Amino acid sequence: MSAAPPDNDVLWARGIVKSHHGTPALRGVSLGVREGEMLAVTGPRGSGKSTLLGCLSAQLPVDEGEVWFHSAPVHTLGRAGREKLRRERFGYVGPEPHLVPELTARENVALPLLLAGAGHRAAHRAAGEWLERLDVADCAKLRPADLQQDRRQRIAVARALAAEPPVVFADDPTAPLHRDAREQVLRILASAARSHGLTLVLATHDPALARFADRTVHLVDGRIAPEPAAAAVAAGH
Repeated sequence: MSAAPPDNDVLWARGIVKSHHGTPALRGVSLGVREGEMLAVTGPRGSGKSTLLGCLSAQLPVDEGEVWFHSAPVHTLGRAGREKLRRERFGYVGPEPHLVPELTARENVALPLLLAGAGHRAAHRAAGEWLERLDVADCAKLRPADLQQDRRQRIAVARALAAEPPVVFADDPTAPLHRDAREQVLRILASAARSHGLTLVLATHDPALARFADRTVHLVDGRIAPEPAAAAVAAGH
């Protein structure tokens, strides 16, 4: 039985190994994420960023290694346990806005609050506030099919934040957005995380967006590597 992670690490991973159809994606990754920290996971496409977020967020079971959340093991959970953890404790934004097509924007954002037991009025009031923060309040009564992709993505971000989960995972969340909108949404994510004491784990291949984070972890070929600038300095370049 291995030791539990440090008390101040809300997420902790040791020796994560994960393959997809026989192709290695993570090769022994170990890291800790402190409570309230904004961590950026950077690296080129195919470096394992999305797989790492998938393992940390209980979407993917690890092949080897350990993942802990608040000193409770995630790697030993079955599918039902991982789904419960994601539903009750994690928020998630992916590179594509996966909204419920039959629901309006406000209903989509209110959904995680309702699932958590909030009353209808309180959930919809909070949803409206988050839509306003993401500059899509005018979309409240519209369904996803009636909206452009960048506005759907803002709604997906609002949905991930609305229930104020302890940890929000954001896998290249600004991919569908234009440059100016990317920075605006990242600022909102960072501001919301800090003002509400949330832990934010962000995956991006854009170094300009990683600067919003408190700390950066750089992945190359499924392993944690020195950041390019640090490696260049260490090499004397």
